[in-house]
Amino acid sequence: MTTQLILADKQDITKAGVMYISSQISGQDFVCRSAEDKTELIELLKQRPNTIVVLDYTLFDINDIDELEILAERFPRVQWVLFSVELSLDFVRRAVAVSPCFSVLLKESSMHEIRECLQYASRGQRYICQRVTELLLAPQTKRVEEDVRLTKTEIEILKDIALGLTTKEIADRRFSSFHTVNTHRKNIFRKLGVNTVHEATKYALRAGLVDSAEYYI
Repeated sequence: MTTQLILADKQDITKAGVMYISSQISGQDFVCRSAEDKTELIELLKQRPNTIVVLDYTLFDINDIDELEILAERFPRVQWVLFSVELSLDFVRRAVAVSPCFSVLLKESSMHEIRECLQYASRGQRYICQRVTELLLAPQTKRVEEDVRLTKTEIEILKDIALGLTTKEIADRRFSSFHTVNTHRKNIFRKLGVNTVHEATKYALRAGLVDSAEYYI
């Protein structure tokens, strides 16, 4: 059986890994294509509306869960595998509630889980990896205030992110390595419980870290 697979991920190593794992699933022939941005993804979905999209929501240029929900409504036969390093619980709960077309995997998931998820998606079934399932079922605790406090460096980097600077541009401005700034970026997103630049920017605006007039210039 042939299954269409679109890899919406900025990381070549991830795409190569998913392609390898899909090729090892017996009884199924996955035809893989890659989308570099949202525009290319939509064009591919227009041509292949019955497909599986493996999406790194954190790195891909989709603004928020609302936009993802619109895409799911526009392409109702698509199965979405949300495959990221880290996803906030609020986001996962919303995605799970929106539609059964959303499966959730973390990039720390085992090859067995990734393979199983692709098999589930090919049958039109939802799959939630073990780690995310444990987090969803864990007792909800109120976030401690200290947990969301940003360091001076993180606040400065958040401001730059909100003003539209790329990770490389921020690294050049701060005379830091790309890896160092990227690590700060991940820590900021984790502390704020957000997954995208758009969500982080909204936080920066609400917190008064960036002036709205400056942001819209």
